[in-house]
Amino acid sequence: MISRKNASISKFIIHKVGNKFNDTKNAFSESLVDFDEASYDLMLPFLLKPFASQVQSYRFNHHANISLNEINTYAMQIFNDEASFIDISKHILTHLYEQSNSANIKTGDVLVVMFEGIEFRDITTNAIGIFKIENKVNFFQTYLENKSYDVLVQKGINSKKVDKGCLILNQSDTEGNIIFSVDNNRYDAQYWINHFLNIKYADDANSHTQNYIELCKDFSSEIIKTTYGAQEQNSFLAKTIDFFKENEIVNVERFTNQLFEEDKYKREFETYKKEFEEEQNLIIRNQFDVAEVVVNKEKRKIKTDIKLDTNIQIKLDIDAPDASTEYLERGYDDEKKMHYYKVFFNAEN
Repeated sequence: MISRKNASISKFIIHKVGNKFNDTKNAFSESLVDFDEASYDLMLPFLLKPFASQVQSYRFNHHANISLNEINTYAMQIFNDEASFIDISKHILTHLYEQSNSANIKTGDVLVVMFEGIEFRDITTNAIGIFKIENKVNFFQTYLENKSYDVLVQKGINSKKVDKGCLILNQSDTEGNIIFSVDNNRYDAQYWINHFLNIKYADDANSHTQNYIELCKDFSSEIIKTTYGAQEQNSFLAKTIDFFKENEIVNVERFTNQLFEEDKYKREFETYKKEFEEEQNLIIRNQFDVAEVVVNKEKRKIKTDIKLDTNIQIKLDIDAPDASTEYLERGYDDEKKMHYYKVFFNAEN
């Protein structure tokens, strides 16, 4: 995560990217934006807010050599020579345009930004931001004409969230420059991350924790819920989160032994894990450190409701993994020809 409390914008330029499949062309700016105070005060938090909650970071990737990654090259050129900012920003736009390998890729405004004063891990650094605005919203504009006010509809940028964006820090570790990325319009998951930026998750505890929890979430929805029902799914997820909270290091063998009593379930999970790794093009380590901040973030996102077709919902507490097993009983009523849940309790709160 970054801190933006002392951040500022030192350079800012807007270009428009087309789509070669739709025969729409790029449009380049020749000079930087000169903000007034009001627009600057809105723009700075609009661009940086999405990264304040980002836990996982990325690093540049390339199948042959990192130095051949285009955005990596352009970022280094700007960091080494800020006078090249405008020219390099045009190259960035052209590279983005070349990734429009489908008519579904949206055109839009592209903002290339130089930030100063970005704080990350107690270090203050500068950073390059690249943002693509794909969707604009309608808003009413009032104006005075002939001593009377009238109204018209105009389109503008929604100041609540960016569509796509990345932040490349002028700060690196053994894997390279530290990068954060957001994509709120995931109509093509490959377009922004893989084709344009060509980045991969950092090899750290955040990524390992995230990947393993994602594996467990997918396994719970595709295998457990389908085969054993929502109660078992929610119990498994609660026990997964509890395991991560109770252990500083995750050992995969110990995890499966604790969560699955029977060998056939362990084999089922191991088979699914291999398929997950192939589909996601990643390798999950057999042992890794737990990132507590990722666990807490993923815990908030997990839904433990059992929604029934009789307009009744049962909400389970993810912090009490054994509660659904001890106090919730599932059965079938032969007379009504319906499934039921029986809930045990001492008192209503």
